[in-house]
Amino acid sequence: MAELPDADAVSRLSAEAADSAGGGDQPGIDIRPLETVEEVFAATEVLSAVWGGDRTGMPANLLRALAHSGNYAVGLYDGDRMIGASVAFFAAPAARSMHSHITGVLAEYRSQGLGRLLKQHQRAWAFARDVGHITWTFDPLVARNAHFNLRVLGARVTEYLVDQYGPMDDGVNRGDESDRLMISWALAAPAAPPREEEIVTAVAVPHDIEALRRTDPLEAGEWRYRVRDAFQGLLADGFVVGGFDDDRGYLFVRP
Repeated sequence: MAELPDADAVSRLSAEAADSAGGGDQPGIDIRPLETVEEVFAATEVLSAVWGGDRTGMPANLLRALAHSGNYAVGLYDGDRMIGASVAFFAAPAARSMHSHITGVLAEYRSQGLGRLLKQHQRAWAFARDVGHITWTFDPLVARNAHFNLRVLGARVTEYLVDQYGPMDDGVNRGDESDRLMISWALAAPAAPPREEEIVTAVAVPHDIEALRRTDPLEAGEWRYRVRDAFQGLLADGFVVGGFDDDRGYLFVRP
């Protein structure tokens, strides 16, 4: 078995990807492993801020245990200030996979390519440990995440999970059911978007569900059930999600 590179080597591995991801030209931006208790608590604070004050998404004691046992746990820094964090843990050995549980960047640093920078770092870290797939979940109603996960990264939907986490008492999810899409990112071979002739139908989602939840929570709730019913019906009929279009929504194809 090849010797695993150290954290600095993994950072160098991801630096080239970072340049193409839009984050490599930002001076002072760095990704570092969470090695001390102080760093772990700082990451918990950052993730709490991202999720509207919630502290249950990644408790410091659990994060410390995951980091200390060799899982992926990093902080995103602007100079000495932690501005984001990402945590993933290994799946069953035979699966050669790991599950990315939580990734977040502070609001004032969003739309700067830093989410993609974190994912490319995670990809390099996984490759160095013979991991071929990374899975994670996201809310199917959040169009910007669907765009990033399916179009930018080339991950693919594997499951629709109804109320996966139960009630969530945070500023992002409070008052809604926690339906999620499970996706898998094949690190060596990201999926290509479907050809137009392959597309059977599409399932639309709101352009900005987060704004809609603030202005019209009843309509936002109706979107949850419309999208859930559409997904469940199409998946039961044997269709799969082939990609995402910003205007039409999720694109369904025959497998």
